[in-house]
Amino acid sequence: MDALGIEEKAVQAQIENGVGRLTLNRPQALNALTTDMCREMAGTLSAWASDDRVRYVVLDHIGRAFCAGGDVRAAARSGRGDGEAAREFFRTEYRLNTLIKRFPKPIIALIDGVTMGGGVGISVHGSHRVSTEDTLFAMPETGIGLFPDVGGGWFLPRMAGETGTWLALTGERLKGADVRAAGLSTHHVATADLPALKAELLAGGDIDNILHRYDRPVGEPSFQEHLEAINRIFGKATLADIAIALKLEDSDWAQHQGEVLATRSPFSMSVTLRHLREGRRLQTFEEVMEMEFRIASRICQSHDFLEGVRAVLEDKDHSPQWLPQSIGCVSAHSVEALFQPLSRELYD
Repeated sequence: MDALGIEEKAVQAQIENGVGRLTLNRPQALNALTTDMCREMAGTLSAWASDDRVRYVVLDHIGRAFCAGGDVRAAARSGRGDGEAAREFFRTEYRLNTLIKRFPKPIIALIDGVTMGGGVGISVHGSHRVSTEDTLFAMPETGIGLFPDVGGGWFLPRMAGETGTWLALTGERLKGADVRAAGLSTHHVATADLPALKAELLAGGDIDNILHRYDRPVGEPSFQEHLEAINRIFGKATLADIAIALKLEDSDWAQHQGEVLATRSPFSMSVTLRHLREGRRLQTFEEVMEMEFRIASRICQSHDFLEGVRAVLEDKDHSPQWLPQSIGCVSAHSVEALFQPLSRELYD
């Protein structure tokens, strides 16, 4: 048995029937990613990329969550000090995201269950993503003073219209078929069919044939009726413009969106909007990941990130004291400072 294949490992890896199987095995933490998990996955995938025994990769999980994100509490602990461990986590995670994006063989991620933040980063950039009615997708980072990273600057602005901007700023959750309707999964299967689907994939069958047979049609997303407003409002140039437009919009939906934004970090949302607009302009995935590493390397020691983790994940009082407290008080200079080059970049 190879070094990653033992049961105690947070990432299990094995090759059988021409299939490389990576299994997330940290169910007590909703399979939240650690630096070691990202490093082990990257090392395994790097080896499998040129291993003739592996025709494709299946990424699955143990427990009810596919992956609820990265271990942001550990990042915050580091951020309260010199931040070096946090920066190493982001560096390792983002290199893994890039490896998955550029992987030369199919990767089939079975994203049933909670799929948030870092869990999106290890799935959405692969060739195949299978959702079920149990899938719960979100990029909730603005609620903890972070930003939708792990390649969010690449895939979110490339979603239809301004759907990605809406999801990024609000942290809105998509469930079940909505994940497929939004284009975040490539196939949607019934939860009851997932064991049989997985068994066929792990037996080394033809992936396109297998996925086609189990794929289920999905209709319009539940947010279809709001798409015109999403595109019109979340396409505005500034965060203040978006907030004002929501306030002026005569609908319960818009008022609710405004109320949600009022609970998020103004600084984080300002960084996120700048990040998505820049990500849409950049030409390569690697350029986006360099940008995200610059932001993450600095924001991991910011007041709002440390306060957001305290309020939501540590003390759980859900009453973060953001600085500044309002959108209008966020300075353009403080946002722009996060995007400046580093002395050591992501791919150095």
